[in-house]
Amino acid sequence: MAEPAAERPPRVEILGVTGLPEVREGDDLAALIVEAAARQGTPLQDGDVLVVTQKVVSKAEGRLVDLRTVTPSAEALDLAARLERDPRLVEVILRESVRVVRAVPGVLITETRHGFVCASAAVDASNVPGEEVVCLLPEDPDASADRIREGVRRLAGVDLAVLISDTFGRPWREGQTNVAVGVSGLLPLADYTGQHDPFGYELKVTKLAVADELASASELVMGKTTGVPVAVIRGYRYPAGEGRYRHLLRDPERDLFR
Repeated sequence: MAEPAAERPPRVEILGVTGLPEVREGDDLAALIVEAAARQGTPLQDGDVLVVTQKVVSKAEGRLVDLRTVTPSAEALDLAARLERDPRLVEVILRESVRVVRAVPGVLITETRHGFVCASAAVDASNVPGEEVVCLLPEDPDASADRIREGVRRLAGVDLAVLISDTFGRPWREGQTNVAVGVSGLLPLADYTGQHDPFGYELKVTKLAVADELASASELVMGKTTGVPVAVIRGYRYPAGEGRYRHLLRDPERDLFR
């Protein structure tokens, strides 16, 4: 009697998508991604997770600000003097924020209008053309992810999930990691509460932030200086559904560190 075939071990691939042009306001990101993936011989497939960096999404949506056009408020001037920062940049950060969480020389942590607590409201000058131009988060990152997902479905005929990623610092640990700031087509949390581990122990509060894990993994093929703003994660069986980035935000009443 033949032995049963060995079960294939779990396997996930992460593929960088190269060859995208410099993205400009009004560009069709879905079309650029579909074309680039096909051109490099890795066309998009059903069940893929497409991770797109916030920077190219914001460029396509015109979320760039020339600091030469910014007039700082009195609040920005005062805060910039204390932080030794450009008051025009501080003004942009304040406009993107609902509150300042921490402000000391070299560090400005705010809560954005989206609900993210991060450095400088995620306002960033890297990988942006122009010496005095900064990039803001998309107005609605989930809607941005939805548009890319729908565009890919229309152009390539495949159904996949889309994450918009950005780089955040982490409390208690050095270094930054990518996290999901926009979600479409998957549930960002995998809740194991009530399930049992192999030893019969019932899991009480185990909830994995799979969207953040996928976004972080994608950074391994993107990098910060390689010009690879898109990655495809293939082989991961994600929990499909209409998740939103706000599912990843902890309720203030349960946040001990606010």
